[in-house]
Amino acid sequence: MTTKTVFTTGEAAKICKVSQQTIIRCFDNGSLRGFRVPGSKFRRIPREQLFSFMKENGIPTDALESGKKKVLVVDDDQDLVDLISDGFERDGRFEIRTANNGFDAGMQVREFRPDLVVLDVMLPDINGKEVCQRVRSDSALDMVKILCISGMVEQDKVEGLKTAGANDFMQKPFAIDDLILRSCDLVEIDRVVSN
Repeated sequence: MTTKTVFTTGEAAKICKVSQQTIIRCFDNGSLRGFRVPGSKFRRIPREQLFSFMKENGIPTDALESGKKKVLVVDDDQDLVDLISDGFERDGRFEIRTANNGFDAGMQVREFRPDLVVLDVMLPDINGKEVCQRVRSDSALDMVKILCISGMVEQDKVEGLKTAGANDFMQKPFAIDDLILRSCDLVEIDRVVSN
C-alpha cells in the first residue's frame, strides 16, 4: 500500500486505524481533503492529504511510510518473546514491539497502535481476558486484532476469550511459522513472503 498515491476511504481507514465512517465524516466535513470520482459518489484521498491529516490529528504516520504491519508481542516468558519477535523480523513485513505484562501491554497498545497483539493469556499482573476487554472498550482501537496464546486447553475459556474480544487463539507450544501464517490472515496480508 505504501506505493499508492491515492486511497479509498476503506484503505485510509485501515492506515489510520479508525472506522471507514470516521474517514467519510472527516472527508465530508472538510477536515480530510480529497476528491470525488467524477460521475460517482466515491471519495478518494491523495497520499499527501492523508499524510497531513494524520500529522494534524496525532496519528502515527509510520504505517503510511513503512508499509509494515505493527505487532505487539505480550508474554512474561522473555525467551518466547524473543523467539516470536525474531520470527516476525525474519519475515520482514512487520514492525515489532514487546511487553512482559498487562500494564505495559495496555500502554503500548495506546501508544504504538498495533495492527495485531499476540497476547499470552496468563500474565503476572492481569489476565489476557481483561486485556482483551480493555482494548475492546476503546473504540479508537477497533481495528486492532488480538491473537491469544496459552498452554491452557479448556474450550470454554477459549470461547470466553473470544467473547471478550480475541480474534483468534493458538495453543502453546506452536511453530513460529504457524503463528506468522495466522497473523498474516488476521492482518490481511499475503501469506507469501515478498522478497
